[in-house]
Amino acid sequence: MMAGWDMHNSVQWQTQEQEELDVLTEEMHNLIVWNDDVNTFDWVIESLMSICEHSSEQAEQCSIIIHHKGKCGVKKGTFDVLRPMAEALIDRGIQATIDY
Repeated sequence: MMAGWDMHNSVQWQTQEQEELDVLTEEMHNLIVWNDDVNTFDWVIESLMSICEHSSEQAEQCSIIIHHKGKCGVKKGTFDVLRPMAEALIDRGIQATIDY
């Protein structure tokens, strides 16, 4: 055995490296919020801040894009991260989808 070499540290390093590789290779998606004639700007802004952890400025900008363009990609991430956000927005009456 090599002096100063610790097998535990080697295994831990390999595990961390594999986890980082898994994150890099996992497919990223967009959470899309769609415009409607029902929800107010304030409700969409409040929801984006609460659910997607947007700042007030970020949420306001997204709501303006949603209004003028009909939709906006409000969050990027893995499907597993975005799914509960999409469901929470839908539960609030906001149309949301995840692109593939």
